[in-house]
Amino acid sequence: MIELNCPIKPNINKLSKLLDQINERGWYTNFGPMHRELTERLEDYLGVRNLLLTNNGTSALQVAARAIGTKSILSTPFSFVATVSAFKWQQDEVAFADIDRKSLNLSPETVKLAYRRGCKADTVVATHVYGNPCNVDELAKLSQKHNFQTIYDAAHAFGIKVRGETVLKYGDVSTLSFHATKIFHTIEGGAMVFKDRANFEKAEEIINFGIRRGHGVSNVGINAKLNEYQAAVGLVNLEEIDHILNHREELFYQYREGLKNIVELPLWHTEANSNGAYMPILLESEKKMRMLSEALNLRNIASRNYFEPSLDKLFIDSHNYGSVNSVSVSNRILCLPMHAHLTSKDVDLVIMSVKETIDKA
Repeated sequence: MIELNCPIKPNINKLSKLLDQINERGWYTNFGPMHRELTERLEDYLGVRNLLLTNNGTSALQVAARAIGTKSILSTPFSFVATVSAFKWQQDEVAFADIDRKSLNLSPETVKLAYRRGCKADTVVATHVYGNPCNVDELAKLSQKHNFQTIYDAAHAFGIKVRGETVLKYGDVSTLSFHATKIFHTIEGGAMVFKDRANFEKAEEIINFGIRRGHGVSNVGINAKLNEYQAAVGLVNLEEIDHILNHREELFYQYREGLKNIVELPLWHTEANSNGAYMPILLESEKKMRMLSEALNLRNIASRNYFEPSLDKLFIDSHNYGSVNSVSVSNRILCLPMHAHLTSKDVDLVIMSVKETIDKA
């Protein structure tokens, strides 16, 4: 079976040594030495400041929103459910604007249209879908014009750069997921990267029950800290990340070269690299997407209609400024196998299987 995803496995010998150190110290959580080291190494690797680790990517979104004062959002309907449910859970107002037909990211034009039509959202939440950067320049201009803050859901964008600089520097805050299925993981985990230090410090209090170090409880908070065992997994996996990113990027472009005249491929940001987070293709119709998925399954090749459904269909009580493109794409999108254990030979087999199925259709 060629699996859709296969998490990277931390080197057990290296991990055991770090776990022994944690056990000897007896410091298992609450901003311990492993937590500090992983924070510093990630800031250095990603080229960022004000990075704060969390226990998962969903709480990263929620805490980020509270730290910057979000009460209402305008978001993309084409993303993983947590991109929106994180805000619905804490009773923030939610509205949707449509995606760009080619990049599959939140469209600046539809954001502009939403605000012209009376949208009052104080924050735009945009996902770098499949690791493909949003039109960050246009969204930055709109944020100034319409006075909204920006949260980027960068769960897929580990290691992504625009014009040679990390995509995480854009917006007021970017959030990351370190779930086991992601390129880099701590089994469960996440992070926030803040533009302003003051927001970082507020978030640091929120994830620790609202406690300000040395001052007691100063805010309403929750418990969203990353523990030492998970930080140790991150430290071990980070040692392999360059090889992982290079390998996945090679497979990504191998796929796109082999399928470029066979299926529709999302338009990638022209000034960005790729991290091979996912391998999405678009079929002409939902029927053809289902047919291809079933044909691949018969050949022991996994695939997934991801993301589906368009989130405006799940959260029907939210205001919708348009989702025609999102609904169309969500019915026709298919993600092919992509992970660090995949081989070039595997990719050739998937490409051949897609071609043969399409030719027979």
